[in-house]
Amino acid sequence: MISKNLTAASTKSIILGILKQGRSYGYLIIKKIKELSGGRMVYSDGMLYPVLHRLEKEGLIISDWTMEKDSKPRKYYEITEAGKKALIVEKQQWTQVNAVLEAIWDMKSSNA
Repeated sequence: MISKNLTAASTKSIILGILKQGRSYGYLIIKKIKELSGGRMVYSDGMLYPVLHRLEKEGLIISDWTMEKDSKPRKYYEITEAGKKALIVEKQQWTQVNAVLEAIWDMKSSNA
């Protein structure tokens, strides 16, 4: 299981990445994260929806209510052009963090 702190830190990148693949609704986003992480990242409604609302306020995603036959209305989310640009920045930052971690983990001990 991936720690809650690391899960929370990566939420913006993950949500934007999922929505870059196409519009989706909350439950499906949670399900996709669980699937992609092999069950190691677990999101709850209480964790996901505040982030979705914040991303919407920031103009990175938009939403609309859609009525599908024989079901209740669902709020679908979609990435905006600003969100796509933000995702590029997020990817660059996570790549840099990963490079630093890889360098640290590959270092030989220099205890004299």
